[in-house]
Amino acid sequence: MSSPSPLPSSLVPDTALVFGRYARQTLRSKFQILFGILMPLLFLFFFGPLLTDLPLGTEADSWQILVPGLVLQLALLGASFAGFSILVEKQTGVLERMRVTPVSRLALLLGRVLRDAALFVFQSVLLVLAALAMGLRAPLGGILIGFVFTGVLAAALASLSYALAMKVSTPQEFGPVINALTMPAMLLSGLVLPMTLAPGWLDLLSHAVPLRFLVDAVRAGYVGDYASAAMLQGALMAVALALVSVTIGTRVFRSADA
Repeated sequence: MSSPSPLPSSLVPDTALVFGRYARQTLRSKFQILFGILMPLLFLFFFGPLLTDLPLGTEADSWQILVPGLVLQLALLGASFAGFSILVEKQTGVLERMRVTPVSRLALLLGRVLRDAALFVFQSVLLVLAALAMGLRAPLGGILIGFVFTGVLAAALASLSYALAMKVSTPQEFGPVINALTMPAMLLSGLVLPMTLAPGWLDLLSHAVPLRFLVDAVRAGYVGDYASAAMLQGALMAVALALVSVTIGTRVFRSADA
């Protein structure tokens, strides 16, 4: 068996180059930065107050339940649709021109993924600041842990989104697949309400969704429970999801035709 090819020595500078290109594009588009946070803000402003003083089955208050879910919702919805940019680049020939340059194929993926992770972490910071103004009280460590989980989830989902976009030709093929995957993930992961409120069979089914473990971990962080089983399980799931997703994305970028 042949050993896996080593990482190119130019990977770090190439990744930084690609990251810088897409980061500058994002910074020039204030609409892209702010529009992605609109839906979570609407949930925060109009749904959050409805949960106040309701029994949610945990010791956490309503904001400590809702905000972690909304922070991860940013990554779920935003990163899952990141592949649309690949479809545009394929149709305009930009991707083909980039793939014939000496830049590493892995860097072409990682640069994009890191830009996405940075964008959604920044958006989650804005969301948490709004939540603090509305009454959220959580330890700084837990809030920072939530940002880490958001970045890792965004990187993982963006990698899979780009891989799918490399395999399809049109938005009409891409969009329905993403919708079919993100909607069950939203409903079964307990993003808005904890799945402990669900019937036993639904709670059990939700454990088949990796996002469920990340949501539970961030909620544990928001109440300062850093050594809980939920935190450990969420961290392991996040790392595993990121490794698998980036590996899949890398293989597709190296082999798929532009």
